[in-house]
Amino acid sequence: MYLFNSLTRQKEAFKAIDGKALKWYSCGPTVYDESHMGHARCYISTDIIRRVLQDYFKFDITFCMNITDIDDKIIIRARKRHLYDEYLKRPRDEKSLIDDVKEAYALIERKQQEEHDKDKKEMYAKMLARVRQTLEEHEKSKNGNGDDEAFKSELLSSASEMIMTWLDKNHGKEVNDNSIFADLPRHFEAEFHKDMAALNIMPPNILTRVSEYVPEIIDFIKKIISNGFGYESNGSVYFDTVKFDRCENHYYAKLLPEAFGDSKALAEGEGELSSEGQEKQNVTDFALWKSSKPGEPAWDSPWGKGRPGWHIECSAMAGAIFGAQIDIHSGGQDLKFPHHDNEIAQSEAHFENNNWCNFFLHSGHLHIQGCKMSKSLKNFITIKQALQKYTSRQIRILFLLHTWKDTLDFSDQAMDAALSFEKTCKEFFYKVKDFSRDAKFEQPSAFTKFTQAEIELINAFKEKKLIIHKALCDSVNTPVVMREILNLISTTNNYMSAYYNAKHYNHVLMRDIGTYITNLLTVFGAIESNEQMGFSSSAISGESANFEEKLMPYLTALSKFRDELRNEAKLNKQTSILNLCDKLRDVVLPELGVLMEDLGDRTVVKLCDRDTIFREREQKQKMAELKKAEELKKKKELEDAKKEKEAKKSINPKEMFLKETDKYSKFDENGIPVLDVEGKELSKSARKKCEKIYEQQTKVYNEYKQKLMNGN
Repeated sequence: MYLFNSLTRQKEAFKAIDGKALKWYSCGPTVYDESHMGHARCYISTDIIRRVLQDYFKFDITFCMNITDIDDKIIIRARKRHLYDEYLKRPRDEKSLIDDVKEAYALIERKQQEEHDKDKKEMYAKMLARVRQTLEEHEKSKNGNGDDEAFKSELLSSASEMIMTWLDKNHGKEVNDNSIFADLPRHFEAEFHKDMAALNIMPPNILTRVSEYVPEIIDFIKKIISNGFGYESNGSVYFDTVKFDRCENHYYAKLLPEAFGDSKALAEGEGELSSEGQEKQNVTDFALWKSSKPGEPAWDSPWGKGRPGWHIECSAMAGAIFGAQIDIHSGGQDLKFPHHDNEIAQSEAHFENNNWCNFFLHSGHLHIQGCKMSKSLKNFITIKQALQKYTSRQIRILFLLHTWKDTLDFSDQAMDAALSFEKTCKEFFYKVKDFSRDAKFEQPSAFTKFTQAEIELINAFKEKKLIIHKALCDSVNTPVVMREILNLISTTNNYMSAYYNAKHYNHVLMRDIGTYITNLLTVFGAIESNEQMGFSSSAISGESANFEEKLMPYLTALSKFRDELRNEAKLNKQTSILNLCDKLRDVVLPELGVLMEDLGDRTVVKLCDRDTIFREREQKQKMAELKKAEELKKKKELEDAKKEKEAKKSINPKEMFLKETDKYSKFDENGIPVLDVEGKELSKSARKKCEKIYEQQTKVYNEYKQKLMNGN
C-alpha cells in the first residue's frame, strides 16, 4: 500500500487523491527518552514525501501528528525516576548503600537468567558486570574508612538503573500522583521538537497529545462497544478481533495478514503493564481501555478508573480531527502489525466503513554499521550525537540517496556518499556563480546565440527533468533523482570546461540549470531557502536575498588585489609576502566564511560560513588520517609477511614437519610424515605433497645457509 507504486499505477494513484486536500495523519513519538537516529529515519523520510507532494505536486496537505504521552514505557520510566530522586534525598551510610545494591543486584541477576531476548539479556549482563567491578575494586583498595563518599558516588553511578528497577518493584505501587507521569513526557516532547527543528523537519499543522484527548477516546470506545466489536472485562475494554474478522465487510490484519496470531508482536503492542489474567475472550484481542492498577495514572470512565490502550489513541485522535476517513497514514515499518492493523480495525468498527485510510506509508528501518541499533551493542546514536558529527543537510542527503521504504545503514562509509554528493553540488554552485558573477541578466548581452553545444545541453536538461519527474511519480524515488542531478551537473561541468571564459558562454542557461537543482533540493528540504542559488550560508541566513550580490564586489576586489600582490612577489622572490597572501587565504578569510581557490589563471571566491568550512576541513583531515592509517597497516602487513617469509627460510627441512603432531604421528629419517595422527599410512597424494614441500624448503634453506656463510 505504497503511495505511487509504479508508473503504470500513476494515474490510478493520483485519481484516488486528486482534486481535494489531503488529510495526513502521522504516528509521532512515545516521549520517554531522547530521540535517536531510528526516529530520524522515519521523520525525515516522511518529511521528504510530504514536501514533494506539497511543494512539487502542489497538493494541499493538512498534516496531523500525535504525541504519545500516556504509555507503559512512560509510566515505568517516570515512576523509576521519581522513586530514585526520592531515594537520593535520604542520607545513608556506606554499609546500607551496599546492602541495597546487593538486593538490587540479586533482582537483576534473576531477570537476566529469566530473560529470553538476546539484547536485553546482554544489557543485564553489562549492568551486573559494571556493579560487580565497582564493588570488587573497592574491596581491594579498602583503607579502613567506613564511609567513603567518593566510593558511594561511584557505586550510585554504576548501579543507578539497577536501583531504579529494584525501587520500582518494591515501591512502584505507592506512586499515585498523575503529575509525576506528566512531567517526563513534557520534557522529552520539548527535546523532540528541538531535534526535529535541527533536522529541518517541517512542524505539523496539528499536534495531538493523548492526555488531551481522553474524553474523545472514551467516546470512541463507547461507539465501538455499541457497534458490537468491544467488550468490558474487569474494568478494561477489549476489541473482539474474531467477531470483527468474521464480518462480511471486514477482515483483521489487512496490512500484514501473516502476522495474525503473532503472540510476541501482540504482547509488545499491549505493553509491559498489561494484565496477566485471563480477561480476553480471544488471545488476539487487544486493549482499548486498561484498568489502572496502583502506581499507574488513571482517568474516570464508564468502566472504572483507567487509561487508554496504545492503539486506540491514533484512531480516536485522527477521527476527532479528520472524521471517518484519512488519505495518508505514516509511520515506521515496525508499526504495520499490530499497531496500524489494530487502528484499521478500530476505525472501521467505529465508523462502520471498510476503507478508513487510502494509503499507508511505512519508512524502512535504520541500522548502524550493518547492525540493528541497540544500547547493549553500544551503537545507540541519538539525533544530537549524530548532529555533532554531520550536518542535518548531510544526513538528509544520505536518506535521499536511499529508497524511503528500504532498510538504511547509517555508517561512516554510507555518509561518505552523502558528503561526496554535497561537495559535488557545492562546487557546481560555486562555479556557476563565479562564471556568471559579471553577467547582467536584465541586459540583452546576457542572451547569447545558441550554438550546437547549447542545444545539446538544453536537450540534456529537458531529458533529465523528464526522468526526475517520472521518478518522483514512482513512489517518490529519490535515489534516481539524486543520480540524475549528478548526471546533469556532470554534463553542465563538461560544457563549462569546454567554454571556459569564452565570450559566448551562455550564462542564462547555466543560471537556469543551477536554479532548477536548487529548487529540487529545496523541495527535498536539503536547502532551507532558495532565495539564492545553491546552499545558503548560515553566516548570511536571515539577511536580505541580495546580501551575497552586495558583498561579492568587495571580495572580488580583495581577490584581484591579492592576485596582483602575489604576482609581484613571485617576480621579486618576496617569500614573506607570498606567505602573508597564503595566510589571508588559509587562515584569515575562512574565519569570516570566505574561501579563495587559486586556479591556474584566476582566483575563485566562494562565500559560505565558518562552521561549514571548519567542519569540512575536519572531515577531510579525518579521511586523510584514515587513509594514512590504512596505508601504514598495509605496509606493516607487507613487512610482517616479508619477515615471516625470511624466518621460514631458516627452518631445517628435517625439522619442518616434526612439530605438526596434530597432523602426523610418525616420520622417516628425513622428517617427512609417514603416518597421520590416527596412525594410518599417508595416501600417495598426501605423501607426494609433503615431499614437494620438503624439496622447496630444502632449496630455500640451502640458500639461507649460503647467505650466512657469505656474511650477508
